[in-house]
Order: sequence, then structure tokens, then C-alpha cells
Amino acid sequence: MRGALRYLRPYRGALALVLVLSLVSTAFTLLQPMLSRLLVDRALLGKDVRALALIIGGFLALTAASFVLSIVSGLRYTRVSAAMLFDMRRDVFRHLQRLSPRWFVRTPLGQIAARVNSDIAEIQRVVSELALAWVGQVVYLVGSVVLLVFLDRTLFLVALACVPPAVWATVRYRRQLEGQVARVRAESAQVGTWLLDALMGMRLLVSHNAQARAELDFARRNGTFVHALMDMKRVSYLAGGLPGVILAMGAAVVFFTGGWRVIHGSMSLGTLVAFAAYQMRLMAPIQGLMGLYTSVATARVSWARVREILDAPVDVVEAAHPVALPRAQGALALEGVHCATDRAPVLTDVTLHIGAGEQVAVVGPSGIGKSTLADLLARHADPAAGTVRLDGHDLRTLSLADVRRQVLVVEGEPYVFHATLAENLRMAAPEASDADLEHALDAVMLGAWRRALPQQLQTVLGERGRAMSTGERQRLALARAVLADPRVLVIDEATGALDAATEEALFASLASWLAARTVVCITHRAAVAERFPRVVALTGTSLVDVSSAHPSRAHGAQPAGVA
Repeated sequence: MRGALRYLRPYRGALALVLVLSLVSTAFTLLQPMLSRLLVDRALLGKDVRALALIIGGFLALTAASFVLSIVSGLRYTRVSAAMLFDMRRDVFRHLQRLSPRWFVRTPLGQIAARVNSDIAEIQRVVSELALAWVGQVVYLVGSVVLLVFLDRTLFLVALACVPPAVWATVRYRRQLEGQVARVRAESAQVGTWLLDALMGMRLLVSHNAQARAELDFARRNGTFVHALMDMKRVSYLAGGLPGVILAMGAAVVFFTGGWRVIHGSMSLGTLVAFAAYQMRLMAPIQGLMGLYTSVATARVSWARVREILDAPVDVVEAAHPVALPRAQGALALEGVHCATDRAPVLTDVTLHIGAGEQVAVVGPSGIGKSTLADLLARHADPAAGTVRLDGHDLRTLSLADVRRQVLVVEGEPYVFHATLAENLRMAAPEASDADLEHALDAVMLGAWRRALPQQLQTVLGERGRAMSTGERQRLALARAVLADPRVLVIDEATGALDAATEEALFASLASWLAARTVVCITHRAAVAERFPRVVALTGTSLVDVSSAHPSRAHGAQPAGVA
């Protein structure tokens, strides 16, 4: 848990103040049973009205002081706790942003969300409790023990006899609890992942009349989760309840022994009342410490799950001293590039040179590795061997921010946030004015669509932009590209949802803008490739330049071998 505890360091000062306030409140609480002793022996049995008034006043003062201290320390603790929670989530979020697209393909979104939300919240809760609660519990426990010994040593030894079996029960069942908690967390994440998947694919389920089957699958998965939850609860009750039962049995023995001594005159009634109060309160810090022990078990499970994200290797790492490239010319080169997935090679010994301002189409069938080429050019991935260059610079020597500002990939399935149209567009250019946004939408032939929206630029586009057609989402992504103004534009099947006439008009509308930058258009459609003066075919795992062998391309003819 040392990795999680480091999140306490920035807040040591604030936590120290909370700790001091908690200790003062604990001291006030420890004094109250002693006042009970005085209340019985001096005020009630001694029939002293003045003592009665003073003792009741003392009770009220201690209660009020503890109440105020609890509020102040509680509010302070809540603020620090919330800041720690954000720090943990921010670090995980930052790491997620550095991971490659391939990692997200392998990892279900529901698993990621469960770890960022519930697991980190559990870690934060336990870590903050470890920093504060155990100190207060120990101080209260030690103070209670000292006062119990002071009140009656014999009775204290009777009370102490029940502690070892209670601790043994906690340790035994805590070991079982850790495994059960891990199982529940995994099953819960599985249910969340399935549900998220089903919600995103709801239209498909309905289209295939699969609602009943989906409900049965949901019930089966939920049943597995409930079974794991019941097993965990059984162990949890034993881990938390059995020690309490043992301590309660000890308290019963103390009451009997003390009562016997009061009846026979060897102990005052006030001492028994005070001792009983401390004895009952002694159970709270013991059970609290045992509860912390159990909480650590659950937090260890959560921390292990979060560590799986934090320990995921980052494929693309920025150089220690990156070269700045404020404005690129746009010349690209792949030299002896090898790239492979876990299953098979994708690109083998690929060499390709694209001049600044050149317009190139990369063609080939679906699934052959064209999108891998796009990832390499924008440095979302690095080749296993070989070099990718921008203006002669190895991409690995440049800052990632410069590379992604100069090289932009527009995908065929662009993401649309559940936000306004303006907010979605400003993702690419946060300082853009409304006029800039409207100009970009006009450039991609979405001007009329924008004007027809109920609130125009302030219209919320909905979850993943589902109120939009696929073609509208693709053109929205191109509008973002216009606003981002990259030197190199990689179009990865970004117009595949458009009909031929709309696609032709779109390219005509963007012609002057595209002419001012290097364009790599990745496509499997010959009609799109024909618009470009140079065509490179991806065949197998290699690139073949086919345009030079077909000079008729300058007149719009389709090159041989391109399908």
C-alpha cells in the first residue's frame, strides 16, 4: 500500500491539523466516563447538589466542545479527502492518455470505468482512514486502558482476557475476505462491462429480437455477481461480527464480576459505572482497528486492480530532451518499417517517401494494416523496427505535442462528445471564435445542417452524436481538422459513409485547403483514390507505388491493381 499512501504527502499539513483536532476531541471523550463516576459517588450517593450541577455542566461543556471539534475536523478532512481522490483519478487518467489505441482495444471500457470510480474511491477511503483513524483509535484505546487500570486492575485483567480470541478471529477471516473481495470486484466489473456494451448496442439487440436473450444473459451474469457477493458477506460478517460477539461476552463477564464486588462492598457503584462505560467504549477502538485491518484487505484488492492500469506499459514514450518543431513543412518518410500485432506482422520492411505538400492515396483491402500506417504517422504507435520521419526528423526525437499538432488523423468512425456542437469543434481549437466554427462547418458542407439545428452552435449533439448520421459525424471530424490546421492530414476512410455525389462535392469544397498541406488518404475505394495524383497500394505487408507506372492517372484513369 506504500504506492497509495504517497498521495497523503501533499496534504500532510492539513491532515496534521485534523489529527490534532481529533486527538483533542478524543481526550474530551475520555473524560466523560470519569465524570460519570463522580456523578454517582459524589453527587448522587453523596447527595451533593452543587457537585451535581458542576458535573452536569462539565458533561455539557465536553459534549459541545467535542461537537464543534468534530464539525471542524470533519469538514477539513472531507476537503482533503476529496483532493486526494481527484489526485488518484487524475494520475490514472493521465496514464490512460499515454496508452496506445491497441491497449484500449484489449481492455473493456467497463473494467476501466470500475477501477477509476469504485476502486480508487475505496483506496482513497482506506488510505485517509489509515492516516487519521488509526491514530485516534490507538490513542483512545491506550487512554481507555490506562484509565481502566487506574479504576480497577483485577477487573481490567478480566476484560483483557477476551481480546486475543477476538483478534485471532479477525485475522483468520480477513485472509478469506481478501480473496472474496477480489472476486466480487471482478464480477461487478463484468456486469458493468456487459451492461455498457448492451446499452451501446441496444439498437442491434432490438433489430434482431434479442431482448429476451439479452435479459437472460444479464440475469445469469448478475446471478454470478450476487453469488460472489453473498459469499463475501458471509465471510465479512464473520470477520466483523464474531470478534464483536467475543468482546460482548467479555463485557458480560466484567459486569457480573463488577456487580458481585459492588454487592459485597469491595467496589463503589460509581467505579463500576465508570469502568463499564470505558469497557463498552473500549470495544469501539478495538473493533475500529479490526475494521481498518479488514478495510486494508479490500483496499489492497482495489490497489492491485488500479495498478494493472498504472503498470500497463506505455508504447509511445517522449524523448528526455525532445526536439521542438513549431511548424513543419510536411515531408514524410518511412524507412525499413516493421510493425506487428500479437498475432501476425502488419508491415514488413516498408519504405515510403512523401514530399511536403504531396497528395497521396494509400489503397488496399479492409483489415490489411492501413490504419496501422495512420497510427505510425501520428505516432500513436512506434514501429518495432525502422524509422518514421517528419521533415527528416525521427518522430521519436520530437515532442509528442508537436507531432500531433503537425500530423492529424481523421478517422472513419470519429467520436462525438455529449456536448454542444461548439464544444465538440473547439476540442481541436479552443480559442476559435464562433465565426471560425461556422467557416469550418461551411467548408465541409455542414453549414445548412448547422443553421437547421434548434440552437445552432449551442445544440447538444447527444451521446456519441447518435442524433447525427454517420456522414455528418465524419464531416464534423473534418471540420475539426480544418480548425486544427495541421501540416499533414491523414484521412483514414473518413468519407466512407458519404454517397458519391456528396463526397465529390466535399473534396471540391476542401480542394484549396487540402492543396496547402500534405495529404495521405487511406482508403479501400478506387473512386476516392482516383482523386489523388499518386497512389500507393498496400499488398500483404508491403507498400507498392503504383501511380508512376500509370501516367494515365493524371487524366482520372484507375490504376491497375487498385480495387
